[in-house]
Amino acid sequence: MNKIFLLCTFLIGATLSGQDKPNIVIVMTDDQGYGDLSCHGNPIIKTPNIDKFYKNSLRLTNYHVDPTCAPTRSALMTGRYSARVGVWHTVQGRHLMREREITMANVLKDNGYAAGIFGKWHLGDAYPYRPEDRGFTHVVTHGAGGVGQTPDYWGNDYFNDTYYVNGKFVKFNGFCTDIWFTEAKKFMKQQIAKKKPFFTYITPNAPHGPMRAPQKYLDMYNKEELIKGKKQVAFYGMITNIDDNFGELRKFLQDEGVEDNTILIYTTDNGSSSGSALYNAGMTGAKNSNFDGGHRVPFIFQWPNGKLTGNRDINQLTAHMDILPTLIDMLSLKAPKIEFDGTSLTKIIKGDQSALRDRVLLVESQRVKDPEKWRNTAVMSDEWRLLNAKQLYNIRKDPAQKNNVAAQYPEVLQRLSAAYDARWVDLAKEHYLFSPLVIGAKEENPVTLTSHDQMVEKGLPKWNQPHIVSGGNHLAPWVVRVQSDGEYEISVRRWAAEADKGINEKYVAKKALGASKAFIKIADIDLVKEIPEGAKEVTFKVKLKTGQQELFTGFIKANDKRESNFYTYVLNKSMAQGDTKNWQSREGLGLPLAAPITVDYPEEILKWDKALNGKSKK
Repeated sequence: MNKIFLLCTFLIGATLSGQDKPNIVIVMTDDQGYGDLSCHGNPIIKTPNIDKFYKNSLRLTNYHVDPTCAPTRSALMTGRYSARVGVWHTVQGRHLMREREITMANVLKDNGYAAGIFGKWHLGDAYPYRPEDRGFTHVVTHGAGGVGQTPDYWGNDYFNDTYYVNGKFVKFNGFCTDIWFTEAKKFMKQQIAKKKPFFTYITPNAPHGPMRAPQKYLDMYNKEELIKGKKQVAFYGMITNIDDNFGELRKFLQDEGVEDNTILIYTTDNGSSSGSALYNAGMTGAKNSNFDGGHRVPFIFQWPNGKLTGNRDINQLTAHMDILPTLIDMLSLKAPKIEFDGTSLTKIIKGDQSALRDRVLLVESQRVKDPEKWRNTAVMSDEWRLLNAKQLYNIRKDPAQKNNVAAQYPEVLQRLSAAYDARWVDLAKEHYLFSPLVIGAKEENPVTLTSHDQMVEKGLPKWNQPHIVSGGNHLAPWVVRVQSDGEYEISVRRWAAEADKGINEKYVAKKALGASKAFIKIADIDLVKEIPEGAKEVTFKVKLKTGQQELFTGFIKANDKRESNFYTYVLNKSMAQGDTKNWQSREGLGLPLAAPITVDYPEEILKWDKALNGKSKK
């Protein structure tokens, strides 16, 4: 196992201070694979700005992440295996990065950096898992794992959305990706004026679905003969929009005079979700696959002042969890004692061709409540890939992973299996731990709980807003920690508070919910109330004691069957400030008021959705 302990290292000289510290900008897109770039040989896609950056950069050509997004983000932030930090799924509470973890933002903040995130976080939407709880000093994000998912502001659709900005919801005009880059540049300009180094983490939700892009980007690919479906047109359109924004970002850094002393990184969070059938750089697999196409992704970077340029490939086996220890090492950052699973890449970046040739790494895609041994797993070495304990590929001779040679090389299979067994024993020691959602803390009161985070035993919770429209839900709890004793109000809703609609109101759903009662159950409390006609919520007043509990809330229909609801709001009344009588509209409590009933889609989206789905949103 590659474990290292870093307290404070000095491999490149004295500690940098003040203006001498390089800025750090990481651009990490969502669901874009290794083959979804022109510089990697894609004959269709247009990415001229990234191609230009590629030509004078260093490239990790054997760089791996997890096959899905939240696990990748947790490993990048911590330098530790995603399973070690409690993140092996994208929903049902298994995307919440454990409270104990120290993040890249924490380390850089403690070294004098301003740390800003712009776009997707996906490691928790409530305290203590929000980006502002994990070291970021400036936050502009959407909810959960994508725009339009259950925790996101109701009605967001990529255009003219409402996003979370430093604890408040703010309405923006424009396309989502454009907004993330624009807000990032505003943040950086402020830090440049203060002569303060910055860590800027730009994490577009694009090209993750739903598949939408401004019309001019759709037009670029609509007549491309090699593209068979509308889905790929929008997918490629979103990537070219990212490319344009990346070009504007580089121009901004040049114009501000900080490009030479900025570490600029372009990478992605997992294999392609929509482009692999068109071009996959000779690999097998896509997002959620344990084949290389699911987790080998671009990592292109440069730092002119640090002599990190020059059009050079680095082909050793590397991973997302190497980046934080590398930054600590390379920049001589002060850091607490962290037990990393990753390792510093300083030697191979400096050109050592022999270093790190003997390492063995693991990636997996569990996507279940409790991890299962060998589930969708790849054990990787410099030469080999062992999948699910049975499939063995020589990745040097067979990069497409077509020929299973397990029978010919039993000793390799045994060696990699043993390495996996040891790693599994190590990681599985804490698989039983939950990362509870915290209620009753002064840092966030009230707290919004959504079905996205319900602990469903089998299958998936209702994780996006179209699921809410469809109705029907599992009976599943949230795992919560009551932070303080006190009087609580637990308000049960079918629709998000900002939608401002009745529990049994049809609204945009195909049919009304048809619930007669609402219920809550926590510890020894089990309460039921009738739903008044036209009610938007049913509120229960209870006294809670500190400790970890399972919280069930939901509705009872005509057949007396209980099912969980989609949105619950929990207020610690004992510590709430001001008048809380007008609880239903959330006035005075820092939450948004009602949004319009109909979403204001641009005309281009109305036309596009009609073409893609056979119907318009009007």
